Amino acid sequence: MSTALHAAGVVLPGGESRDLWITGGRISFEPVPDAETLGRDVFLVPGLVDAHCHPGIGVGGPVSLEEATEQALADRAAGTLLIRDCGLPIDVRPLQERADLPTIIRAGRHLALAKRYIPGLGIELDDPSQLPAAVAEQAREGDGWVKLVGDWIDRGVGDLAPLWPDDVLAEAVKVAHDHGARVTAHVFGEAALPGLIASGIDCLEHGTGLRADQLSELARNDVALVPTLINIENFPGIADKAGKYPAYADHMRALHAGVGEMVATAIEAGVRVFAGSDAGGMVEHGRLVDEIEALHRAGMTREAALASASWGAREWLGHPGIADGAPADLLVYASDPREDLGVLRHPEHIVLGGVVYA
Repeated sequence: MSTALHAAGVVLPGGESRDLWITGGRISFEPVPDAETLGRDVFLVPGLVDAHCHPGIGVGGPVSLEEATEQALADRAAGTLLIRDCGLPIDVRPLQERADLPTIIRAGRHLALAKRYIPGLGIELDDPSQLPAAVAEQAREGDGWVKLVGDWIDRGVGDLAPLWPDDVLAEAVKVAHDHGARVTAHVFGEAALPGLIASGIDCLEHGTGLRADQLSELARNDVALVPTLINIENFPGIADKAGKYPAYADHMRALHAGVGEMVATAIEAGVRVFAGSDAGGMVEHGRLVDEIEALHRAGMTREAALASASWGAREWLGHPGIADGAPADLLVYASDPREDLGVLRHPEHIVLGGVVYA
């Protein structure tokens, strides 16, 4: 296909009908001679965003760069053109150098305590007091995000429990902000939430234990939430395998039962909620549309659910959508995905960096 491309249709999110051209890997609203037309009367959507994704983690833990590449290609095939990695055990900077793969925003490695997270994935600190220094290192190494493990099962307690004292969390978040990085945290249960929220954190992952008053506080402080609903569907299975820890098993089942109501309350409270598949490990790559549909079922309008995985997420992460001079990362659909989210599964064309991959 020629390097110059053209499309005419409805441009989201604004909804205006117009022509656009692609040349040199970028979008132009000025005509480009001899451009090949991708479609007319189509719907043009900024490339999808998976705000919680792990190209580099598999069922057994860390994977090779070759497998991570295949995972990223599976995401691209589903229309995901921007990934916030949300913690990786391998260095995927070689993937960032490839123009044919989704843009990856690296969050460095998960920060946890010894024996308090999935083995092999994170940096395991010996003492909570080491967290601020570790955060500084990950902030320097990453692309503007740091990932903490806020809670995990404590086998001595037999249930989910926080990893970090409140004062250490507050210091660690300040250190990250001083380095120009934002902080997010894995959190399932309730006990770790007050300290995480009070720390000045920027985002919470999963957040299944959040109460209505805490969600209102998130909205007031502009703390984002990435609920990873399709991964929460694994909670009953996790509970079934946790027979040695009945309190933990019951807790996980209760969190699963309440997650839909929690997300609905978050939406009503005005929390900025974004779509993240948590692909890697228990969730296959390429399932972002499943997450978008799950957010719609939880109470988002179709358009809001799409925004949470497209133009809204791009704005949050500092990446443009469809704009004059922006990178040509967009999807072409024959019909309006705002009317039927299932349309997202069938793009006419996937354009990444001005190159058509489907």
